[in-house]
Amino acid sequence: MFYVVERYLPGFAQPELLRALDRLRRVTDQSSGQAMAVRYLGSTIVPEDEACFCHFEAPSEAAIAEVNLRAGLPVDRIVAAVAVGGGANREE
Repeated sequence: MFYVVERYLPGFAQPELLRALDRLRRVTDQSSGQAMAVRYLGSTIVPEDEACFCHFEAPSEAAIAEVNLRAGLPVDRIVAAVAVGGGANREE
């Protein structure tokens, strides 16, 4: 299933966020092959709103929450979504 993680990061510097997202990628890479494998599909950063939206393919919200916790990234909300366009899990 496809999910979006919303995070609002007031005062978070973009270089720091990029390092944190790289940690998140490494943590999700380590989860591959496990029963609760999470695939990190990328992020959209909105600097003006101090927001970051991360895209995942995962079996559950709990699995996504776990990898974000292990990567040390806060989560404001996890929502099921539908990817349209160039995504790996898009509606046809």
